[in-house]
Amino acid sequence: MTDRVPLPAAQLAEIAAALESLTSVLVSTTHKETILQAVAEQVVSVVPGADMASITLLAEAGPYTSASTDPRAWQIDDAQYAEGDGPCLRAARRGELVRIEVPRAEQLWPVFARAAGDLGVGSFLAAPLTIDRHAVGAVNLFSFGGHGFHEVDAQFLRLYTVVAQAAMQSVGRARVAEEQVEQLRGAMASRAVIEQAKGILMAVRGLTEDQAFQELVSQSQRSNVKLRTLARRFVAMATGRAESSTEDEPTA
Repeated sequence: MTDRVPLPAAQLAEIAAALESLTSVLVSTTHKETILQAVAEQVVSVVPGADMASITLLAEAGPYTSASTDPRAWQIDDAQYAEGDGPCLRAARRGELVRIEVPRAEQLWPVFARAAGDLGVGSFLAAPLTIDRHAVGAVNLFSFGGHGFHEVDAQFLRLYTVVAQAAMQSVGRARVAEEQVEQLRGAMASRAVIEQAKGILMAVRGLTEDQAFQELVSQSQRSNVKLRTLARRFVAMATGRAESSTEDEPTA
């Protein structure tokens, strides 16, 4: 096993600067693709010898490239997806760092090696990336040099990836929380208008609370319109107010 080389202070400062830049992106957006593109662009400046970067994500429909700094990186990634294996897929699926010189990869991944070689890439480095429980992938680095990347390069990528994915997971949790709040607001609004409609039916027709609710449910089923939409329309008609939305919402 190769001993780890201590990271030079100047290069650690580069990582800190890149992460600070990433933080500014995280503050301005929760769009996953925008964040991943920023990660791809910044990691090229962090890891010595890296000329291009891409980010592979695994999905039910198959792996795909979510971000890239160069169209040639897309082509090499696509060759791996077509082959069904390759260093980026190995990193993503096994959760391990892959560092290799392209000529040495020919026996393992001939399609990848041919595509990379044809585009002048001599070295490849990939680190696993976990954004959340639904998004797993890898950060891929390409070099036109034949150095195979060094252990210190792997340390740079590993460190940057760990911190970047922690930041993205934080954004992901914030986005989920926002979605849950919006769902709660929608549920509360729906409940309020349904209660209004029930109250009007109880007052006008002398129904009990359960009878009023069952009347709304029956009308919703007969008209194939969601209960909250039916209630909103009923309240609007009863109070003489115009609806904020007249769009039909089928129950199914």
